Amino acid sequence: MSTLIFQIHIKQWEKSQRSGEDVAARAALPDRFAIKAAPAFFVLNRPCVIDQYSDGNAVGTDTSRPLKTALTKDGAITLERFRVSQKENRLMLAYDAGDAAPIDVGCLNDAWIQAHFNWRYAVERDGQMYWLYEEVSLNAVCVQTYDSDYFLTREPTLMFSGG
Repeated sequence: MSTLIFQIHIKQWEKSQRSGEDVAARAALPDRFAIKAAPAFFVLNRPCVIDQYSDGNAVGTDTSRPLKTALTKDGAITLERFRVSQKENRLMLAYDAGDAAPIDVGCLNDAWIQAHFNWRYAVERDGQMYWLYEEVSLNAVCVQTYDSDYFLTREPTLMFSGG
C-alpha cells in the first residue's frame, strides 16, 4: 500500500525583518528535511505522514500555530492552501488561493512535488496589532516505499510557486 507524505515547512517573520540581511538569512534556510514523523492516520484510504517544521525562531517570531487542515464534502483534504483529491486512481494536488478557482499542480503518485506560497495575516500581541509574514513550503508525494532521507536524496519532479 502506498503512503501519502506531506512535509510542511513554515518560515515566519515580522514587518521589521525585511532587510536584505533578513531576506538572505531566510533564503539560506533549507526547504526539505529528513522525514521524522511516522504514518499516524489514514487519508484517502492510505497511511499518511504529516511532518511539520518551522523556522520562525530563527528570526525571532512565534511558530506555534497549528496547521490548517480540513476534510471536504467530496472527500478531498486541505492542508494550508493545498488540496489533495483522488481522481480515478490518481492523487492530485491543487493550490487554492481563495480568490479564484483552485490551480491544478500535479499528480502525487510516485512524483514528488515541492510547492510554495507566501502570505501575511494580522496578529495581536500585548494589545498591539502587527503583520506576520509566512512562506509555506510543501514537499508531497505518494509512494510504495520510502526512507527518512526521501526528500534529501531526490530532486522534486515538479516545483510550484503560488501567491
